[in-house]
This record gives sequence, structure tokens and C-alpha cells, in this order.
Amino acid sequence: MLDANVKAQLKSYMEMLREPIELVASLDDTPKSGELRALLVEIAGMSDKVTLVERSDLSDRKPSFRIGRVGTDIGVAFAGIPLGHEFTSLVLALLQVGGHPIKLEEAVIEQIRNLPGDYEFETYFSLSCQNCPDVVQALNTMSVINPRIKHTSIDGALFQAEVEAREIMAVPTVFMNGEVFAQGRSSVEEILAKLDTSAASRKSEEISAKDAFDVLVVGVARLVQQQPCMRPARESAPVWWPSVSVVRYWIPCRSRTSFP
Repeated sequence: MLDANVKAQLKSYMEMLREPIELVASLDDTPKSGELRALLVEIAGMSDKVTLVERSDLSDRKPSFRIGRVGTDIGVAFAGIPLGHEFTSLVLALLQVGGHPIKLEEAVIEQIRNLPGDYEFETYFSLSCQNCPDVVQALNTMSVINPRIKHTSIDGALFQAEVEAREIMAVPTVFMNGEVFAQGRSSVEEILAKLDTSAASRKSEEISAKDAFDVLVVGVARLVQQQPCMRPARESAPVWWPSVSVVRYWIPCRSRTSFP
């Protein structure tokens, strides 16, 4: 399935696995299932932390497979053969499920981990789609962080009946719990903003809970005209002031206040 150079690179990545993972495949007798089986056999042979299991009852979609961290609910699923542009998504999924550190800000990771509810995502992709990997990788990453988020990436070319039944006209198209959730490129932060609708109100509460500051300092090299004592900074700012919400910050009594 893979040429020598790609095999060598993939084998080096497999050495980064920290946790044992299991490739659970749902296959039939079709040529595409044979191709997927060959790919998974190659991957499993690159590390003693990877095992391959075939289960016909895993999914109605064939060929498909799940990458799972042994002894946990952490995992991601692919329906089809993730080559082409999606090969990077496959490699990243193997690493992340295998315990390799996720490169996101800790605040974002905590927000994903604390999302309320359960989510079942399905992303339809094309192997030639350049925008699809961003969405596939974002949702895979989120599902590794929070096992209550499930994600299956589906090659629309292999599951045309689903594409037609769901009237999918473009990829990537994402379904959440059976309903259309998003179309086109999306990042982790954009997906998270749609899921965590209470984040803005929580942020506002955090700001309100902080003590008021004596002086608002921003990177603007101009002077502000003298203003009466203890007026809100928004009122004392000239018309070119950036549009920011600063009503809890106050300018002290001075003849002039400079902003370095």
C-alpha cells in the first residue's frame, strides 16, 4: 500500500507512541476492504504498541476502522481508506490516540474537556479535498481530549448512498447527532465556539469578578485631553479610540495622561 519513503517516515512516527493502541477493522470481501486490510497490517507491523483486530459487527460501514487507546474510551473512526490528503489525518490520529501530546493551549483543552453533553460527529470528506483535513483533524483532536465526543470521518466516494440520502453537495460537511452542523473549513476554536455557547457569559463573569484597575494602558502613542476625575475610560477617549469594552477601568485626575 505505501511506498518505501512513506513507510520509513510512518515507522519513525510510530516510535513516538506512548500508549498501546488497537486498530479495530470492519471489513467485507470487496477490493476496498482488501486495500484497507493491507494498510492496517502495514501499520500494525511498525510498532509493538499497535495491534489489529477484525470485527464484522463494529460498523455497518465497510470498509471502516477505529483507532482506540487500549483500556479507555478514547478513539476515532474512519470509514474508508484515509490516504491522499487524509493520510496526515490518519498519522495524527494514531499519534494522538497513542498518547502523543496535543498541541493546543491548555485553556482550550480544558474547555473541550469540560463540554457538557454527548456529541456524535460525522464528517464527509474527499481524498482530493484540501480543506477537509482541517475539519477531520480538529474533531479527532477534540474526541481524544473528551471521550464524550465521538467522531467518524467518512469518504463520500465510497459511501455514495449516504451522500445522496443526506443530500450532501460539498465537502467537508459535518453532521452532529444526525443534523447538519457545519460545511467548509473549521478550526478547533470555531467548532468549540459553536458548541460552548455559554463561554462568552462565563468570560464576562470572570472579568466582572476582577478588581477595577487604576489606569487603562494600551499601546497608543497619543495624549488624551484633561477629563473630570473618575470618568469611565471609554468616555474620556478620543474618537479614534479602538472599540473595546473598558467601562470598569478609570483614568485618574491628571492634567494629561499619556499612553505609551
